[in-house]
Amino acid sequence: MADLHTLSAQQLADGFDSGAFSPLEATEAVLAQIARREPELNALYAFDPEAALQQARASTARWQAGAPLSPLDGVPGTLKENIATVGCPMPVGSAATELTPLDWDAPPAARWREAGLVLLGKTTMPDWGMLSSGLSSFHKLARNPWDTRFNPGGSSAGAGAAAAAGYGPLHLGTDIGGSVRLPAGWCGLVGFKPSNGRLPIKPPYAGRVAGPMTRSVRDCAWLMQLLARPDWRDTTALPPAAIDWLDLHQDTEPQQLLRGRRIGLQLDAGWGLAVEPETRAAVTAAARTLEAAGAQVVPVPAFSTRAMIDGLDRFWRTRSWLDYQALPPERRARVLPYIVRWIESGAQLGGAEVFHGYSQIAAFREAAVAAIQGLDFIVSPTSPVPSFPAEWASPLNDPARPFEHIAFTVPYNMSEQPALSLPCGVTRGGLPIGLQIAGQRHDDLGVLRLAAAYERLRPAMPAWPMH
Repeated sequence: MADLHTLSAQQLADGFDSGAFSPLEATEAVLAQIARREPELNALYAFDPEAALQQARASTARWQAGAPLSPLDGVPGTLKENIATVGCPMPVGSAATELTPLDWDAPPAARWREAGLVLLGKTTMPDWGMLSSGLSSFHKLARNPWDTRFNPGGSSAGAGAAAAAGYGPLHLGTDIGGSVRLPAGWCGLVGFKPSNGRLPIKPPYAGRVAGPMTRSVRDCAWLMQLLARPDWRDTTALPPAAIDWLDLHQDTEPQQLLRGRRIGLQLDAGWGLAVEPETRAAVTAAARTLEAAGAQVVPVPAFSTRAMIDGLDRFWRTRSWLDYQALPPERRARVLPYIVRWIESGAQLGGAEVFHGYSQIAAFREAAVAAIQGLDFIVSPTSPVPSFPAEWASPLNDPARPFEHIAFTVPYNMSEQPALSLPCGVTRGGLPIGLQIAGQRHDDLGVLRLAAAYERLRPAMPAWPMH
């Protein structure tokens, strides 16, 4: 039973169904793995082993009675700390937040409980979710399990570390500019940003979604199957859709699935950091693998601009500055200094500048939607560079240039298109490299199917860093 923490959600569920092992035994194995890795990874917040064991005992009894709440009843995992859960304060990564226990579950948390999934705890994030880093004024510094000298990325930092290190197979993050896909890329995971509104969230916000972070495409699809249910509290939610998320065509040869597909390859985002050589080589090789299997791969030029991100940056700075200014002085002093240096220029911006900045959401949307016309998918690096020092706030660690690494990810938040990261290689130093797959608006299942096909075609990836 010692290796149960390494199993996928499907493998655990099959074991529960056959009686080979129980949800309680699986949760005990995951808790033992957490005890081994958590002292150096700092991935968890509100970690409650006894509550997890209670949930696992209840699940075990349901399986024994032949009445599981869902096919994955009893499978353990985590939710990002900014996904509200009853009884738990939500610091959103900042020591400036008043820690008031909440009396409600956000839609993903409600669906999680309804499915009988075991909630091990919440996962850590940086201040206000505005860094691609495990650096926080509230949480301990999260680290990358592939090499703890490096960053797991963010803002779903703890989720990335937890998933790669074997803290159960199912993890849910949030993404407004790459916050699921970037840590997935840097931690060697599958990280899915579904179409905005596909997986209801509260509070909704322009570009913001919740998304799975798992070690396989199928486990990602399982979370969508369980969590992508209607919830009126998300006022931006898409209409209910009868999507069989598990229909990944995994019994069909990838060559049959890819024949005739037109896939764009983008290696220049138009702004931000240049794609470093190892990343370029790995992403190009992935595209050639798809091409060899029957897809038509064509180059896609840059479609977003420096003006777009600079405008969005000004809008985000001002929004965060207003939040900061609303805090009493003693709480302002607790905000991460990097964040303060980033947002302080927001105090000097006028209404016209902020309005123009907000209008860049529409500019991103129009550019991204136009770029994929005539194509089924666009593949690109998830990040132009591999992971960076654990103590840094971003790959440049410069608050004057905070978003140079999100040029491939942020357009799809603003366009509301589905986009997924999955591993396509490793650097010479052993750090994962992520491939991003973006699809047409609302073609979430198509993105998952292409990811599942590539997952079967790619070279073997290194063993997970669970020891």
